[in-house]
Amino acid sequence: MAEKKNILTEEGLAKLEDELQDLKVNKRKEVATKIKEAREQGDLSENAEYDAAKDEQRDIEIRIEEIEKILKNAEIVTNDDVDANGINIGSTVRIKDLEFDEEMEYKIVGSTEADVLGNKISNESPVGVALIGSKVGDTIEVETPNGEMVQYEILEIK
Repeated sequence: MAEKKNILTEEGLAKLEDELQDLKVNKRKEVATKIKEAREQGDLSENAEYDAAKDEQRDIEIRIEEIEKILKNAEIVTNDDVDANGINIGSTVRIKDLEFDEEMEYKIVGSTEADVLGNKISNESPVGVALIGSKVGDTIEVETPNGEMVQYEILEIK
């Protein structure tokens, strides 16, 4: 079975590459120093600092492996791929919740980059799926997890 492509914006790609570089160059050295210092304290069987440093080292290596796997299967959406007339991955969209008369702005990204607190929603989320392909002036309906329908009007696409 082919691995799922990880859709990334140029911004998301740069962020992951920076994190990978930091983990490999800085974090690995920091944790190696912590392990060395903890070893110098003697008995490792009851050395909490040593155990914590080893756990941190394991977590760093897992994250490095995870990022490398994401990058290996990455499909990059460039700014040139974004169509200002229709919503796609990479588009920034201003929408209005018709029930609460509330405006929101989201950037549509691949699931790897999704960050609701950062106003980045996945193209695979219910709202993301409903938005893809829509145009300014369209009204979309999204079913919430509890089964209610929410309507949004698309105000602007950047």
